[in-house]
Amino acid sequence: MFGSTEHKARSVARAESARQRVLAWLADGRTAGGSGGSSPRASTAGGSGVSPAGLVVTGPGAVAWVTGGIAPPVDRAASVDLVWAIITAAGSWLVTTNVEAARIRAEYDPARHGFAGVAEVPWHTPEAFACAAADLAGVPTGQLASDGHQAFGIDASDHLIALRLALSASEVDDLTDLGRDAAHAVQSALAQWQPGERDLDIQARCAALIESVGADAPVMIVGGDDRLRAYRHPMAVGAPVRELAMVVVVARRAGLHVALTRFAAAGRVDPAYAALRGKVLAIEDAVLDACVPGASYGQALDALSAGYAASGAVDGWKGHYQGGPVGYAQREFEIAPGQAESRWYAQPIAPAHAIAWNPSLPGGAKAEDTYLVTGGPDPGTGPLSRLTDAPGWPQETTDSRRPQRPAVLEVGT
Repeated sequence: MFGSTEHKARSVARAESARQRVLAWLADGRTAGGSGGSSPRASTAGGSGVSPAGLVVTGPGAVAWVTGGIAPPVDRAASVDLVWAIITAAGSWLVTTNVEAARIRAEYDPARHGFAGVAEVPWHTPEAFACAAADLAGVPTGQLASDGHQAFGIDASDHLIALRLALSASEVDDLTDLGRDAAHAVQSALAQWQPGERDLDIQARCAALIESVGADAPVMIVGGDDRLRAYRHPMAVGAPVRELAMVVVVARRAGLHVALTRFAAAGRVDPAYAALRGKVLAIEDAVLDACVPGASYGQALDALSAGYAASGAVDGWKGHYQGGPVGYAQREFEIAPGQAESRWYAQPIAPAHAIAWNPSLPGGAKAEDTYLVTGGPDPGTGPLSRLTDAPGWPQETTDSRRPQRPAVLEVGT
């Protein structure tokens, strides 16, 4: 990844875009003050009204955002990264351990990405990270905002999510590439499925294909047949899959995420299952049609709920998590229909937001792809562009969407 000139140019542009958004946010907090959803003062600890003197990001998603996609976390499941970033009006820096510092300097090129230097701390002294951040910023930790780390005085987690929802041009390019690669991996893994193969073997093939393009899969669900019909999450257990296989993946690369689901059947799709799947696609249509610039995420969720009701499954959304905006987390925030008290319910949908809804119904029917909200209606695709696309997969022939959505692959027909 770091050997690619194109990738490095994109990562530099991504880091610069994120830094400018953070600096504008910090400046607004110092001069505008006030309350509500856009000022840092609204997220101060204890409501003290003290504006942050700088920002420290510590989690993998936030670190990837402000650095333009620095190398993947060493511990993929860790909530705190081994690289932190500090941004103030006076400058930006990185902090990492003595184990990682040489690699970060050589392969990431901090100066080119706008960071004045890398502070190196002992790996065996966890508190050294926060001390180094305060030293670099020149203020006590209590005056610094962070992405929720308890060492700092101001929790700016929600503000940072709001700042990064609209992806920059380079982020869109990277997400588009990831969407294509993830779709190719999932579809290739299922296209090679032979009825009777174990779910674990399908999963291993999919994981290998994702890893081969420098990505990983924080979420991978593979199952089929009776377990798929019984459970929304039929995690792979070594069971043979003879009739219907499902692969669900959230793929991550350079901090960005895409989500998709694909199905394959042994022979022709059962008519009863096809009818159930048709209902799920209609529910997905309802929520996708509501995702237009200027609408709110609450309105999209209301449309989702109405879609379930129209399918004959009133409140059917309560049976499974329904998805939402995707980017530097597998979903940037989680809300459900009716949760109007959440700040995200009124959050406007805007161009360059990435979304991945996830409607499903009992019996094994589900739909999921990652879409980019565009600037306006396009005669071919409408206000959405599907990113999880790869050639060589059947399409829903009766689908009104353009391009048509992925269908169930009928193996052996």
